[in-house]
Amino acid sequence: MPATKSRRASSAAQISVVHPHAAAIDIGAQFHVVAVGPERDAEPVRSFRSFTKELHELADWLKQLGIRTVAMESTGVYWIPVFEILEARGFEVVLVNARDAKNVPGRKTDVNDAQWLQKLRSYGLLRASFRPSHDVATLRSYLRQRERLLEYAASHIQHMQKALTLMNVQLHQVVEDVTGATGMKIIRAIVAGERNADDLAKYRDVRCKASVETIRDSLIGHYQAEHVFELTQALALYDFYQTQVAQCDERIEVAVRHLQTGVEPPTAPMPAARHRTKQPNGFAFDVRAALYDMLGVDPTQIHGLGPYVALKLVAECGNDMSRWPTVKHFTSWLCLAPGNKISGGKILSSKTRRSSSKAAAALRLAATTVGRTDTALGGFYRRLSARIGKAKAVTATARKIAVLFYNTLRYGMEYVDPGAAYYEERYRQRVLNNLTRRAESLGYVLQKKVA
Repeated sequence: MPATKSRRASSAAQISVVHPHAAAIDIGAQFHVVAVGPERDAEPVRSFRSFTKELHELADWLKQLGIRTVAMESTGVYWIPVFEILEARGFEVVLVNARDAKNVPGRKTDVNDAQWLQKLRSYGLLRASFRPSHDVATLRSYLRQRERLLEYAASHIQHMQKALTLMNVQLHQVVEDVTGATGMKIIRAIVAGERNADDLAKYRDVRCKASVETIRDSLIGHYQAEHVFELTQALALYDFYQTQVAQCDERIEVAVRHLQTGVEPPTAPMPAARHRTKQPNGFAFDVRAALYDMLGVDPTQIHGLGPYVALKLVAECGNDMSRWPTVKHFTSWLCLAPGNKISGGKILSSKTRRSSSKAAAALRLAATTVGRTDTALGGFYRRLSARIGKAKAVTATARKIAVLFYNTLRYGMEYVDPGAAYYEERYRQRVLNNLTRRAESLGYVLQKKVA
C-alpha cells in the first residue's frame, strides 16, 4: 500500500463515529437519493421519487433500519416536504449548508453526494442550519406571501400611472401618492364615468397639499376608451391584491396569537409609541401590542425598527434568542460580522460574507432609514459614512441594530437613546486620549487651548 493511502487510512481510523444511526439524502426535483451505513442494509443507497407516497415509504425504510438522524442539503424548495414529513415521523432532521460539504473533488454523482453526506453526518462534521419552530415558520410564510402580494400590487399602481399619463391626466404629478385618499377617489370616479375636471377636483381630501385649482387643471385630459379600459383593469387588479393582503393580515394575526400561547402577559404597561403616524401598507391589527404580549418587551423602541420590521425579524429569527449562545454568534449568522481570513498571523481579508438573509436585508434597510434621524444610531451612521463610505456604514449600523434587537429579546434590555452627540463625543474623547498618549511618548504635554 502506498504511503499516502496508509496515512489516509490511519487518519480515518482516528475519527470516531458520533452518530452511528445517521442517514443522508441528496435532494432533487424528481427523485431523492438516500444513503445509510453499508452495515445497515444490503442495498445502502436507494432512490425515491418525490411523490408524497414514496416519501412516506422512505420514512418507513429508515424507521425499519433504526435510523435516528437524517442530513440533507437545502436545495431550492424541494427539501421542505421531505424535511416536514421526516420531522413529523420523529427523525432528527439536519439541514446543512452545501458550502460545508461541496468542496470535495471527484464526487459529482447523486449517489456519491448522498454517501459523502452520510459519512460526514456520522462523524459529526456537519453543522445544522437554523430552522425556526413550526409556529414561527408559519408566521414567516404568511409574511413572505404578504410581501409578494404588495409587490404585485405596486406593479399595478405603475399601470394606473401609465394609463393616466396616456390620457394626459397629470394627477400623479400633483399628489404625493395616487393610492392616497384623494388619488383613489378621483381614479374611481374616472372609472365610473366622470370626466368633468371641476367635479373630479371636489374629491380632494382636506389634507392634500395641492390646491383645488391645481388638481382641477391636472384632471383636464384626453380620455380615450382604450386608456380608460387599461386604468379600469389596473384598478381592479390593485383592489384584488389589497383584498388578498387583508386575508394575509388575518392569518398573520392568528399566527401571532399562536405564538402567544403559554406566554405570561407582561405586567408593566406597554411603552408609548415613538411615532403615531400610520405606516404605508400597515397591518390591519395592532402589531406593537401583539409583539409586546408575545415577547414581554417592545423592540420598536429601537430606532429604525418599526412594527413591520420588528415583526419581520421575529418571523425570520424566531422569538427565542437562546438559539445563539452570544450576540456575536447572532450577528455572524446574519453575515453582518467581519469574516476574518488569517494565514501566517496576517489578516488577508475581513469582509462580511454574502448572504440572502431577509432578516439581514431588513436590518440594512433599517440602518439606511435611521441614518437620516437625529439619534445616536443616526450619528453613528453619519460618522462612519464620512470615514469609510456608505456601504460599510450601513453594514456596521445594521450590526449595531441587530445587537440591540438580540439584547432586547434575550435579556429584556430597555433601549434608551443617548442622543445624536453620543458617538461624536466618544469619538472625540478617543482621539484626545490617543493624542495625549502620543504627546507623552515624545516628552510633551497636551494642553487645552485657552480662548
